[in-house]
Amino acid sequence: MRVRVAAVQMAVGADSAANIRKAVDMVRAAAAAGAQVVLLQELFSSLYFCQDQNIAHFALAAPLDRHPAVIALTDLARELGVVLPVSFFERAGNSHFNSLTVIDADGRNLGLYRKAHIPDGPGYQEKFYFSPGDTGFRVFPTRFGRLGVAVCWDQWFPETARILALRGAEMLLYPTAIGSEPEAPELDSRPHWTRVMQGHAAANMVPVIAANRIGNEQGQHSAITFYGGSFITDGTGAILAQAQSEEGFIQADLDLDALARARLEWGLFRDRRPDLYGPLLGFDGES
Repeated sequence: MRVRVAAVQMAVGADSAANIRKAVDMVRAAAAAGAQVVLLQELFSSLYFCQDQNIAHFALAAPLDRHPAVIALTDLARELGVVLPVSFFERAGNSHFNSLTVIDADGRNLGLYRKAHIPDGPGYQEKFYFSPGDTGFRVFPTRFGRLGVAVCWDQWFPETARILALRGAEMLLYPTAIGSEPEAPELDSRPHWTRVMQGHAAANMVPVIAANRIGNEQGQHSAITFYGGSFITDGTGAILAQAQSEEGFIQADLDLDALARARLEWGLFRDRRPDLYGPLLGFDGES
């Protein structure tokens, strides 16, 4: 099966309804260009509120079935016949998660993934808002392939990508919010960020789609310039398409059958030695 995938990057503002309308317009444009799977950035319906610890921002959260971004993108997926992974701030009882749901091309909600790795540092204070995800790493069978999904900080961990690949993911999708470091403005993490995901693609022979936000966002005590750089790789990690810091979308065609044959021929999964990987289960490398 051949699939056209797209990654959208956009700047957002304080008006959540306007952000959602912009996301809808971006998805429409990508679908009009032939995209069948369209990935939006992390938490696209709001500013990146995690720069600060402010209890007022919890008002942005909503349950899966009542979140405005999920409702709007569900209707859009059904209308356009596209698959949409949707990142959103989830409220579940008294808990809150950085979550993603996958909407199939017929508008069916295929389930929920909750971000497993939660960062905590200057400008990226996510532990104040999000509990660690409890869903495990999930792969979603859609009309246009088996999607392995993870969110932003998850993308730095090879274990995430490997588990998704072992569970049959035909592509890895990472919605992202990453940019400058408020306490280290000289640091440009974009090349490192790109290479680490290229490595996931190469090590697993599974294409990667990453969608990052753009624009300067001012918090109470800091500002972050999100650098974009959204990209799509092939199964060897080579970049097929990459954006710079402009608003818009990129796209690429993937031959999922050819990729599956290549994984079989290369033997990466055949020659694994899970019996030797016990040290991965501890923090200090001791099983």
